[in-house]
Amino acid sequence: MNRRPTILDVAREAGVSKSTVSLVVQGSPAPRAETRARVEAAMARLGYVRNRAAAQLRGADTGLIGLVINDLRNPFFTEFAASLQGALAGAGYAAVIANTDEDPDEQDRVTAAMLEHGVAALVLCPTHDTRPETAARLDRAGIPAMQVLRRMDRDGAALPFASFDYRAGGEAATRHLIGTGARRIVFAGGLEGRQITRERMGGYDAAMRGAGLGTRSIPGRPSRALGRAIALRLAAETPRADAALCFSDLVALGMLSGFAEAGITVGRDIRIVGFDDIEEASLCHPRLSSVRCDIGGFGRDVAATLLRWLSDGLRPPDETRTPVTLIPRASSTGR
Repeated sequence: MNRRPTILDVAREAGVSKSTVSLVVQGSPAPRAETRARVEAAMARLGYVRNRAAAQLRGADTGLIGLVINDLRNPFFTEFAASLQGALAGAGYAAVIANTDEDPDEQDRVTAAMLEHGVAALVLCPTHDTRPETAARLDRAGIPAMQVLRRMDRDGAALPFASFDYRAGGEAATRHLIGTGARRIVFAGGLEGRQITRERMGGYDAAMRGAGLGTRSIPGRPSRALGRAIALRLAAETPRADAALCFSDLVALGMLSGFAEAGITVGRDIRIVGFDDIEEASLCHPRLSSVRCDIGGFGRDVAATLLRWLSDGLRPPDETRTPVTLIPRASSTGR
């Protein structure tokens, strides 16, 4: 090597992350003994000498972790961000949080800014239509980087992915509705062609076809407004649908409002199940049945995964799925 070896060269040589090398260089007790020995051996082989002046200017050594979220207005993502941030703070790291509002241009700007300011790691819940360059930029950065809750539509394979078992949740919810006697079950909401829509709707399709029933979906960007519009549309039809599995609780809450407006009693005239089990699901009237995704626990698990990656170089599996649980309430049981 003709140039002066860098911390990235040491990381590649030792098979660990850049942040792990930084911790070893700083004398942090976080890395395991065997990890520390591997890094120190790589430093010796390469002849690495720490540039203390540069180290004082780098943000990566300050314990900053970037968190880029597609929609912080959605309570589901807000709770995830809060739980992750809290767990990181407990370990001495500060989270730098950005909201992209489903804008790929904004996502590129904030991820680039976080990397320029030297975050030690980055967690991304990607926008729809994320560009291939986004994943490539994160991969080149040489820091722990994960995509969560959503997978990039394309070219995101280089980043580990963690989410929930949405397909199993959709199947359990649909079987529950069938068990109540429902036969004309609609899948409400979700953008067509998106992976997360395919996953949640895939379980619905499997359960419906397994019961010999036909499927029907009414797509759209998930929101209360969409749910209300779907409810008013269904209320005007004959024969009317007798149940709905909603892409999200926000869609389901909108449907509760729309059916109330149309004079249709949810839980008796039509049964509804939401997805995510946000706090409002247990507080509305009628209380909303929902597929519970333990988003608080998920945030803490992602934090623990990142911390292991940072301290010990333990890269997570390419894909991790967390189980979900159906929570039946009055909107589908009628009780």
